[in-house]
Amino acid sequence: MAHALVQAARLIATGVAAKHAQDVDREARFPHESIAAMKEAKLLSAAVPKELGGAGLGLRELGNMCAAIGQGCGSSAMVLAMHHIQVACIARHALQSPYFRQYLQDLVTHQWVLASMTSEVGTSGDTRSSVTAVERNGDRFVLNKDATTGSYCAHADAILVTCRRDNDAPRSDQVLVLVRSQDAKLKQTTTWDTMGMRGTCSPGFRLESSGPIEQIVPGSFADSSAQSMVPYSHVLWASLWQGIAADAVGRAATYVRGEARKKPGEIPSTAFLLSRATQDLQVMRHHWQSVAGEFDALEAGASGMEALLSMPWALKFNNLKMASSEAAPKIVHQALQITGILGYKNDSPFSVNRQYRDALSGSLMISNERITAKNAPMLLVLKDD
Repeated sequence: MAHALVQAARLIATGVAAKHAQDVDREARFPHESIAAMKEAKLLSAAVPKELGGAGLGLRELGNMCAAIGQGCGSSAMVLAMHHIQVACIARHALQSPYFRQYLQDLVTHQWVLASMTSEVGTSGDTRSSVTAVERNGDRFVLNKDATTGSYCAHADAILVTCRRDNDAPRSDQVLVLVRSQDAKLKQTTTWDTMGMRGTCSPGFRLESSGPIEQIVPGSFADSSAQSMVPYSHVLWASLWQGIAADAVGRAATYVRGEARKKPGEIPSTAFLLSRATQDLQVMRHHWQSVAGEFDALEAGASGMEALLSMPWALKFNNLKMASSEAAPKIVHQALQITGILGYKNDSPFSVNRQYRDALSGSLMISNERITAKNAPMLLVLKDD
């Protein structure tokens, strides 16, 4: 039985997200309506541990939630996924801090939106490298950063920002810093007029911020990246891409059924194409759900966090990301071949224009070429079990 929050996500997808998706996409605006509905349904605290008042959902249930929203609006699903990723980084790596324990409790109450700022001018897209360092002065910090993209930062209550640990640290020695909106000044430096995922509103920003040092997440970002940010990112992204593909296949199925009703007793030729598309969609869904299920089972063990630092798990998540980001546009393309010109037209109920453009973003979000370059040396030394 699906968790009540997943059921709520499905209702939001059809009742809110889908109704505003076209306008969100056309105007490249933040999906305020969807996020407001998520707040009311308490979806934004789904990843907060139960002991702090949240739902404490596992990765598979969070993925089901993102997949559901993705069927209504890809941008809304991406915002939700990115938010869950940031919450997970705090919940899984900062609970020894009284400040962050209280912060998550307050998030449950207020349903705050958390954004991400991991990119930076001068790092060539490598999120595991930072130019900017956080500067400590007594019990305060100062953090200023030039980001090439800032995921919906102008619409968030707080941003998790990557940076060097201090001015003497190498680029790879990073920490995460929670920057609250009231402590930050954002100056937009680029535009966000993109092909797809337009409602995520992620232009470049110049960030100027300060705050108490207790808002620096304990530990190393290297660990939180491998154990939380990468797993949650690749699974939740895969789930919402599957949701987008499912929306396209659903439109194609409606079209095929309409064709069948015109000629009772005959199977339309498009039905055979639909059979292949649903097969590929099922494979895509089972892939991310399988990885998420393995992750949740691993988390139940005592050595789960340590195992996530291993090469097999890194390859598992990387392969999921690449496979799902390539499968989604392929499946949407199959749906387009089924519906033909009606799927190509923007004013048609069978249109897959937005779904196609949103799905194409997957291979660019942490470039598949970059991931392949990281996989290659691991495969040279990794021995199969």
